[in-house]
Amino acid sequence: MSVNCGIVGLPNVGKSTIFSALTAAPAEVANYPFCTIDPNVGIVSVPDARLDRIVSLIPAKKIVPATFEFVDIAGLVRGASRGEGLGNRFLGSIREVGLIAHVVRCFDDEDVTHVSAKVDPQNDIETINIELALADLETVNNRYAKQARLTRLSKEAQQAAQKVLPLLERLKSALEEGQAARSLGLTDDEKALVSDLHLITLKPVIYVCNVDEEGIGRESAYVATVREIAEREKAEVIVICGKIEAEIGALESEEEKQEFLDAVGLKESGLKSLIRSAYHTLGLRTFFTVGSDEDRAWTFRAGMKAPETAGLIHTDFERGFIRAEVYKSDDLFAFGSELKVKEAGKLRLEGKEYVVQDGDIMHFRFNI
Repeated sequence: MSVNCGIVGLPNVGKSTIFSALTAAPAEVANYPFCTIDPNVGIVSVPDARLDRIVSLIPAKKIVPATFEFVDIAGLVRGASRGEGLGNRFLGSIREVGLIAHVVRCFDDEDVTHVSAKVDPQNDIETINIELALADLETVNNRYAKQARLTRLSKEAQQAAQKVLPLLERLKSALEEGQAARSLGLTDDEKALVSDLHLITLKPVIYVCNVDEEGIGRESAYVATVREIAEREKAEVIVICGKIEAEIGALESEEEKQEFLDAVGLKESGLKSLIRSAYHTLGLRTFFTVGSDEDRAWTFRAGMKAPETAGLIHTDFERGFIRAEVYKSDDLFAFGSELKVKEAGKLRLEGKEYVVQDGDIMHFRFNI
């Protein structure tokens, strides 16, 4: 699965505004549909207060945060699954991401055109979800027909079909009802059987409520509607004011940004919550390497073992892995220095079977 997040939604819901604020990369923003045609891609730093604390205790010449990729995908419309509104191109872009951030307009503004002529979060979400389900249904139907033909060829093909055809039938039934493939709660083995289909509705989703300035700090009926839908789908909801986030992003210093946040009554940027949520929803975690030359946050998948994470730094580290010296960042914060962590017996030597934990600080030993 890809380790990036696609920002999707109807035209004019604020996707490109949010993307620009996220990445400080200018995406075309206009008050008309389809101003974004080719997807914009931006790399963002993952907010992590632990790295800031590590740097304060182990100063380094270079500081490198973990990063994450967002893709701004042009607005989908009713009929996209049949190619309406350049739908085929947009759907193809969604298939390439690992996670969907579904931006929903939750504000009234007569100056901003709505493709349905009125703001209706439930209808907007249904429009997108149905189009994605229809696109997946076509994919599943094609695979079902192909798989059924293969059963006539050999016993091996028949055995393979016995595994996948019932699963395809379940997917067809759900998608025909406009339900997402993820609603079936497929096992890892079942997902593996259809992984090559790159089903859009099997991807996890975060709903992003784009509110106006008056929507900050209060729960509007629009946001409440999105929360109800998300709760049924067991999805997360992030509330963001795209306009405010764009203004914050235009400020140069962290001090100015914090003063702005204080002025509007926010503890932190809503975009930071979105980045962290996307990062963790995809099963991504962070370990750290430290030293006088560089303090760095590294991204890894939950469940990875020490040699695999060593390979993220350099393939030689994995190939020649001997052991890892590991301690928790929380122990560094509690004791104040690596030396005191060692004196307290909190530094461990771990071998090839160690499953790396979020927040670990690691020194790898290798020989090639």
